[in-house]
Amino acid sequence: MRTLACFFLFLAHSIFAADTASAPSWDLALFSKVPATFAATNRSTVPGVRSLFYEGSQFSGKPTRVFAWYGAPTNTTKKIPAMVLVHGGGGTAFDAWVKLWVSRGYAAVAMDLCGSVPLGSYGKWQRHEQGGPPGWGGFDQIDRPQTDQWTWQAIADIVLAHSLIRSFPEVDATRIGVTGISWGGYLTCIASAVDTRFRFAAPVYGCGFLGENSTWLGTFEKMSAEKSAMWLAWWDPSHYLKRTEMPVLWVNGSNDFAYPMDSWQKSYRATRGSDTLCLRVRMPHGHGGAGENPVEIHAFAESLFNGGSPLAKVLKQGRDVKNVWATFQSKSIITKAELNFTRDSGKWQQRKWEALSAALDAKAGRASAVLPEGTTVYYLNLIDERGLVVSAEHEELSTQNPSR
Repeated sequence: MRTLACFFLFLAHSIFAADTASAPSWDLALFSKVPATFAATNRSTVPGVRSLFYEGSQFSGKPTRVFAWYGAPTNTTKKIPAMVLVHGGGGTAFDAWVKLWVSRGYAAVAMDLCGSVPLGSYGKWQRHEQGGPPGWGGFDQIDRPQTDQWTWQAIADIVLAHSLIRSFPEVDATRIGVTGISWGGYLTCIASAVDTRFRFAAPVYGCGFLGENSTWLGTFEKMSAEKSAMWLAWWDPSHYLKRTEMPVLWVNGSNDFAYPMDSWQKSYRATRGSDTLCLRVRMPHGHGGAGENPVEIHAFAESLFNGGSPLAKVLKQGRDVKNVWATFQSKSIITKAELNFTRDSGKWQQRKWEALSAALDAKAGRASAVLPEGTTVYYLNLIDERGLVVSAEHEELSTQNPSR
């Protein structure tokens, strides 16, 4: 499987390099225009959240409309920051997610990216007549024109949602972020390169380099080598992240089933901006509390938009045989440092992770630990007085000489 993945990746890079003229693109000037809006009959049970449709891009030569929930605080006279919320696989526009950000003093828009409205059940939402292509990934759509494929349409809809929320009089257009979950995190990675108007991006789980090590390797294997390579050349975030210059907060779990730590690391290393990591051991994968509620995203936004205390910043890290360390700076007091490690190798999703307290010198801004015998991968976490987590990069050690 690994050899096949490398072959797909080689073909993808060859195709992308040889035919960059045909690489997907989105006209930011065009999509920066405020889309028309239309009434929607859906009613939210969440006070202050309303439904609407906005005009999407054309799909198969026909106009589309995108369903969305929008909400904003009503008890303020000042312009407020805003968030664009990108759902993941099986999801739709979630009004509760909008409510969460409204409760924090933000405006928020959450749109459906699969041509549906939020009627039905999880993964089985009701499609509407003017919807775009269904998700996810669009692997079976690779023979269509680029602009009729799911990823292109979804990114266009995200940019248009951004243009829409920027137009509302209560919103400060200079303070808007984007966050997405799973496939929504994947889209957030691409959107961070395409829509430079966003102030920051926070992909949860999602990353690039899907042709190297991801849950979709079996899907690529079932496609022809040429089609797999074309999908990766056009739609893998790795080709876009190298253009990302905005701050990015990366949130993931050590055993995520879809976006493993090695591909995740290559993704955050690919950007041109500042990157902050939050890697929790066995973080659950999903919408709701798991993917929508990480408090680090709120703190990250507050630090950029409202003068809040920023997350800790890892300055340097290193290892001398078994002795590992990281230096940091933080305006909030770091109350705990943690060594997370595994002695396992093989599939990232199946590795057993353990945690030990690390030595902490908060005044000097340094955390350190001694690696247990047999460690194959490790990383350090810093936890501040608010309970917020910032991670150093993980390091893989030789399986022949682990922790030596």
